[in-house]
Amino acid sequence: MVDNVRMADLDPVPVLQAVTEEPGLRVFVGDGRIQALPAKHSRRLTLLDKIAQGFEPGVRYPERDVSLFLGALHADYAALRRYLVDADFLSRANGEYWRSGGGVPPSAEPGSPPQPPGSPPQAPEQAG
Repeated sequence: MVDNVRMADLDPVPVLQAVTEEPGLRVFVGDGRIQALPAKHSRRLTLLDKIAQGFEPGVRYPERDVSLFLGALHADYAALRRYLVDADFLSRANGEYWRSGGGVPPSAEPGSPPQPPGSPPQAPEQAG
């Protein structure tokens, strides 16, 4: 078994969609990017959680990939990266970052891979 295998690239689109769908966060999004970071701590944590869900658990990402992903979300990618680490949503060592916290989007059924952030939950299948 190989640990830390590279998976799908980081995609800012579902993260931005999830942020836009969150009533308390949509005011911070404009022109397809996060324009400002919330000053209120609880809203900032909610935003960071949505962003952290864009990282696949168990995958280590090079700093460059993390910076490009965060830069597509917000102009100050370094501050965003620092906030994610300081709030324990991401961990880092040796130039690599990995998801170490945050919520888990609902999945279709137990054991199935998580859906991308902002995806609508799938209804469980009815036993017939």
